[in-house]
Amino acid sequence: MCITLCCTRLHRSILRNVHSRRFLSTLPGTVSLLGQQYPTDSTSNVTSAIIDKVGRNLYMNPSHPLGILQTLISSHYHGFNSMTGLSPIVTPAKNFDDLGFPADHPGRAATDSYYINRDLMLRTHTSAHEVEVFARRERQWLLSADVYRRDEIDASHYPVFHQMEGARVFSADANGQAELEEDNARLAHHLERSNIVIEDVPHITASNPRQDMHDPVLAELVAHNLKLSLNSLMLTLFGGRAGVEGEPLRVRWIEAYFPFTTPSYEVEVFFRGKWLEILGCGVVQQLTLDRAQVPNSISWAFGLGLERIAMILFSIPDIRLFWSQDPRFLSQFTTGKISTFKPYSKYPACYKDVSFWLAEIGLHDNDFCDLVRDVAGDLVQDVVLIDSFIHPKTNRSSRCYRINYCSMDRSLSNEEANATHAQVISTLKDKFGVEIR
Repeated sequence: MCITLCCTRLHRSILRNVHSRRFLSTLPGTVSLLGQQYPTDSTSNVTSAIIDKVGRNLYMNPSHPLGILQTLISSHYHGFNSMTGLSPIVTPAKNFDDLGFPADHPGRAATDSYYINRDLMLRTHTSAHEVEVFARRERQWLLSADVYRRDEIDASHYPVFHQMEGARVFSADANGQAELEEDNARLAHHLERSNIVIEDVPHITASNPRQDMHDPVLAELVAHNLKLSLNSLMLTLFGGRAGVEGEPLRVRWIEAYFPFTTPSYEVEVFFRGKWLEILGCGVVQQLTLDRAQVPNSISWAFGLGLERIAMILFSIPDIRLFWSQDPRFLSQFTTGKISTFKPYSKYPACYKDVSFWLAEIGLHDNDFCDLVRDVAGDLVQDVVLIDSFIHPKTNRSSRCYRINYCSMDRSLSNEEANATHAQVISTLKDKFGVEIR
């Protein structure tokens, strides 16, 4: 249930025009992904830079920071079936409809998601597999996978990242209640003896209600079990690493909203002097279990971003580094060990601006970022819109973006940055018909 960062993305997407912008150039007739050819159509927007990342599966490398973290979380949940390697190619129905996303949800727009064609897309969250996993009658499971979202370019955002979610199903009867009560007592006893301070909110409130079909007592027990389980996970991940030695780990719970759970919560940890959002979670919408044909049951689920937590725990300052194949990066990490990343060099930034008048087809921020990634790859550290206006007489729209060319592994000459920037401008004119100012 990948709900980390959902609120931020939803807010940002609503502020944008969510209609897809089409390129002026003709799309190829097919696209190759994971050894198979797929037809393209007017919906297709997956780029070569994204295709190159499909199948890399960084989280499956046990000595990579993402793999180390994935293994640590999997080890914490004894008895859970940990699943990996599911294909990222899904239908929009699996990615959105089966989870109760409204028809007008901005995440469906081609400006936010990567579509192979109108019938297939790259999953935007691991929740795309929830129904099929529940349908296998899995009662407690973890799922790790790569996910894809069109996004801005900066040190903490990347269009390919990795999520991990977990779920536990209980019988909606006296046996399920007894199981919950026993497990809650066990977890509560463990936390009472641990160096942790928890700032909680009521499990169920008028603003964060239980689902009508759920028994009130059972709903409270499930929500409490979810919180106890995740408090224990926070202790495993951050205990002894969050601040001054000997100080308790501080965890804070906040009411939240997600389309596929209610009640829903976000979890924050006080880490080295500030509160950090770690994950989202909640009681699974009964509609999801019904679609999976899992009767007389109730479930909780959580979802987290591996990069977000790994950047915190390993002190990795730039999300691009996870994709680095430089031995100076990879050699710093050892299977089963959380260690602090030591920067091996600091290369100077090289800023280049591009200013232009928009064509009638317009241009979405994510279209521009995808174009820059396709041309310059990971040589770009961030892209910032520094100016936007409409000419009062001609009514033409103007944009100016500042691109920061900065390699993670070497110094870029001004000549190389100029050549790459010139290619960005040329591609921008060809694909979107802009007029450079």
